[in-house]
Amino acid sequence: MSTTHPRTEELVQAVALWIDQIRPSLDPRDAFLARVAVNVLSVVERELTQGPAAEASAVQAMSGLLGHEGDFTTLNAELCDRIRAGDLTVETPGLLEALALMARDQLAIDQPKYRPEVG
Repeated sequence: MSTTHPRTEELVQAVALWIDQIRPSLDPRDAFLARVAVNVLSVVERELTQGPAAEASAVQAMSGLLGHEGDFTTLNAELCDRIRAGDLTVETPGLLEALALMARDQLAIDQPKYRPEVG
């Protein structure tokens, strides 16, 4: 007989739902803090479900820009260093597109309702 365990994101959802259920019975300050906790748990859930794909996409974009492979942390540090040093600029082919892609992916995790103005 095999036992299945809830996935991490399911556990996070369950806690968020429970907090939302008890929130109406809390005093205003605790209700606010409970809402903040639910928002944090929502970010954690999206990080668990969307984070790996966003990171893989970022690694691919950064590898293309930098001309070599590596892990996210190393590539990101090098990309930042090279931008600060002026080695990569707005004229660097693909840089702005890669940065926009990474920003959109991270915004989808951190603030999924955010919709930038298109102008």
